[in-house]
This record gives sequence, structure tokens and C-alpha cells, in this order.
Amino acid sequence: MAKSKFYVVWEGKKPGIYTSWPECQAQVNGYADAKYKSYESRAEAEAAFKGGWKGRWGQGKSATSSKGAGAGKYPKKAASDEEEEIIYDSISVDVGTRGNPGPVEYKGVDTRTGEILFYVGPVENGTNNLGEFIAIVHGLAYLKKQGSQKTIYSDSRTALAWVRNKKPATTLARNESTRKIWELTDRAVEWLQNNTYDNKILKWNTEKWGEIKADFGRK
Repeated sequence: MAKSKFYVVWEGKKPGIYTSWPECQAQVNGYADAKYKSYESRAEAEAAFKGGWKGRWGQGKSATSSKGAGAGKYPKKAASDEEEEIIYDSISVDVGTRGNPGPVEYKGVDTRTGEILFYVGPVENGTNNLGEFIAIVHGLAYLKKQGSQKTIYSDSRTALAWVRNKKPATTLARNESTRKIWELTDRAVEWLQNNTYDNKILKWNTEKWGEIKADFGRK
């Protein structure tokens, strides 16, 4: 059984003490310069909330921020850690399809605000996984052009593996009807083979966080 934690929100939509990460997240998501931190016991949380954020926020491995001095410097946690939190200083990518194969479109958005940063499609006769793969690489190229080391989120384990391997393992045939999606795929593979990057590419935790920010709503 997972150990309970208590979340103190000093600055957010509604300051207070919350007993789950989703409740805390609802108060700080999209709130500029939010200040919040998790504690192991209610007594610690109540003392911290009463004492204010100064001298407490920004100290220790559970300190987090949506903006400001601590932005982008999140504690490293195991992928299985149930208290893993969203890195909002990031972009999220996702694909919309109608049939598989079928028309594919994808976009990259600011994880914090949902602002669309790039959008491509629809491209005929692609697959969901190829679209996810291309979207991640597009995100990497987009961030590299900006000189940014922001994190990229995708909800596709398959596409994440393909990016690590620098090529897709797809059975989609190459023919005239799939020419465009293969052009984009080959371009993505070429980019991976000729570029390096320091950006983290992470799996979006849909079960805990809900649909990824770039979701097309076609489930």
C-alpha cells in the first residue's frame, strides 16, 4: 500500500493542505509562481503551512515550483514512484488519427498552458505510432532550434522506444499512398542520426494525470 503524503500549497488557486497529488495539482496547474511541497505527516504539513513558505519551500527533495528559482530543477525519481510529479516546463506531443492506417495529424503544446507550438497534418495513410515517433522528433528539433533543454512528454511507449533506437519498427508498406508519412519518417530518422540532444523524453502518466495536454480527444 502506498504511503500517504500531505501536500501544502502556500501559493496557488486555493492555498491549503491536500491529501492527494491530483488535488494539489489542481491548485497549482497554470498558476504562475506556485509554491507547494509534500510532507510525510499531517503534523509536518500543518506546521509548514502555518509557518509560511519562506525557509521551507525550495528546501529538500520534495520542493517544487511552476515558475521561478526552482523551475526546471525537479528531483529525480524512479519511473515507478507513485508520487512522480509533472514537469510543467516542458512540451507535450500527441497524435490524432482516423483509422490505423489512416489520416494522421500531430501537435506539440506547452504543457503548462496548452499553447500550440507546432501542428502538422492531416497526412494520409499513416499509423498512430509513426505519428507519435515523428511528433517527438519534431519536438526535439523545435527545442534544439531554440537552444532549449526542456523535457518532452509522449504517451506512447512504442514511439519512445523507437526514438531511443533512432528508427521505427513498423510494418507499414512503402507505396504511393504512404509516401508522405514515409517522407516525414525518413526525415525524422535522419535528424536523429545526425543530431544530439540533452532533452529528457518521458512517458506521460495518463493513469495518474489524465490525458496528455496535446490530446486530440478522439478516444
